Order: sequence, then C-alpha cells, then structure tokens
Amino acid sequence: MVTSLLVIVVILAIGFDYINGFHDAANSIATIVSTKVLSPFQAVLWAAIFNFAAYFYFTDHKVANTVAKTVVEQYITLHVILAGLVAAITWNLFTWYYGIPSSSSHTLIGGFGGAGMANAMLSGATALSAINAKYVITIISFIVLAPVIGMIISVIITLIIINICRKARPATAEKWFKRLQLVSSAALSFAHGGNDAQKVMGIIYVAIVASKVIAPGAPMPEWIPLVCYSAISIGTMTGGWRIVKTMGSRITKVTPLEGVAAETAGAFTLGLTEHFAIPVSTTHTITGSIIGVGLTKRVSAVRWGVTINLIWAWILTIPVSAVLAALVYLVIHLFNK
Repeated sequence: MVTSLLVIVVILAIGFDYINGFHDAANSIATIVSTKVLSPFQAVLWAAIFNFAAYFYFTDHKVANTVAKTVVEQYITLHVILAGLVAAITWNLFTWYYGIPSSSSHTLIGGFGGAGMANAMLSGATALSAINAKYVITIISFIVLAPVIGMIISVIITLIIINICRKARPATAEKWFKRLQLVSSAALSFAHGGNDAQKVMGIIYVAIVASKVIAPGAPMPEWIPLVCYSAISIGTMTGGWRIVKTMGSRITKVTPLEGVAAETAGAFTLGLTEHFAIPVSTTHTITGSIIGVGLTKRVSAVRWGVTINLIWAWILTIPVSAVLAALVYLVIHLFNK
C-alpha cells in the first residue's frame, strides 16, 4: 500500500539526489572550468548529459544493492529512512554553503546508519546490531583507499603523458589536451552518475520494501533508476560554484594536461569500485587525483592547509550525519508514540 509517508520519503530521496548533483557537479567540471576549456554553463550541461547517459550502461545496480544492505532489514522502517534523508540533506546543504567538498555518498550512508542504530537502541538492542558490518567496514575503508587509489593512478598517468609528450611543442600540446579534457571530464561525469545515482536508488528501494509495496528481493522497479538519474543530472545542471572554486584552484593549480590525468584517474577508480559494488565518494576520489597531479610537480605545489581541512570534513561526515539522523529519529519517535 502506498502511504503518504512513503510518498514523502521518495520525494525527499529524489530531492537529495538533485542536491547531490549540484553539490558534486564540481567533481567533474572544476578542472575544465579552471583551465577555461568550457564556460561554467557549458561545463554543467556537458556533465549533466553524461550523468544521465550512465543510466543506459549501469543496469546491474550493484552499488544500490550494497547501500540497501548497510542497515539490517529488521531495523529499516520508513521513519528510519526519513530521518536519514533529513540528516543527509541538512549536512549536504551545510557543506555546500561553506564550499566544503564533502561526500554526498557518505552523508547518505551515515544518515541511514545513524537512524537505524537509534531504532535498534529504542528496541532494546545495541546500536551496532543495526549495522551490517561487512558492508559498512568496506565503505569506511574506501574513505582512505579511494583517494589514495585516485592519487596513485593520476601520478602514473601524468608521468606517462609527460614522457610521451616531452618533445611536443607546448602550444600544440596544450591545444590537444584541452580537447582531451572534454573526453576525460565526460568519462568522470559518466562514472559519477553511475556511482552516485545508485545510492539513492538503494534508499528508495528499501523504502518501498519497508512499505510492503514489493517483496524483499524483488527486482527494482524501472522508474527508480530513471527518476534517480534524471534528478542527479538536473542537479548537476544547476552547478555548485562554491565547491568548483575549491576543487579547481585551491588544492593545486591545474593545467589541461593535469586535468586530463586527474579526470581519467578519477573515472578509472570509480569504474573499478562500481564493478566491485563498492559505494565510494566521487569527491574523495577526484580530490585524491588532483593531489596526485600536484605531487608530480613538487610536494609544495599542493596546498596542504586546504587539503587537511577537506580531510577533516571527510572524517566528520559519517559520524556527524549519523548523530544528526539519530536525533531526528528520536524526535520522530516521540511524536509517533
């Protein structure tokens, strides 16, 4: 039975997906904007097209399945999902306002898990009994691993490109790399859409299962991926200019060559993790990749003060979202006694 609460939850989930789009637009457009390959409007339109194109390729929904399993099924209710979404949206808007490239993915997972833990405690169980440790430990480990993998790959790609093009005329090389940035940013946007849209798909799926609209284990209704990919694409088109500035210039100055290397490394990392059904942060991945291209010049080329602030935001995202979601769930629980 479709209830009004389920409708509210689905609308909030789609709203989160939209916010994810403009919050994370910087991930795939920051370098092509900072290198003046495309104007900001052209860049977000380019990214949005490839965000949606991922709908036609990522049809196995493996990442969505992982997100859906982060909380033990018996502790998943519509109120839990509602609290998690409210917390995730709040933290996303807060970090967007202050130009902090935090992870929308980890915000959502932290909120979902925090509300589930609150439900477990109110049921007389321990908080951690609500969490599927296998999935959550993997997700948390990739807070560190995803940017490191992106950084290593970007260093390798940058060094390969520099060696191949060492005899090329600088003006000619820059012209070609600006063209190649269109390809690398498209690949990153494609991978971003495939990875990030699936997280909300997993949340909507567990919501309709919790409402008994479909049985557990039933195939995902086709409207869910269509709506989620559309929402994240439209969100990307609205841009996230505050974060673009941080990603495009404050971490390190990026040239077209380095933009190609960073975006290619980010796309490769996201594609690899999606293959293994691991929900990772696009933000963390591309940040690590940008740091990698900076390191190929010299260690001081990376603005470590800015980078350390970003790392603190990464560390805090899951616990802050979890605590906020738990508090929201407690309020909802009090009003529904």
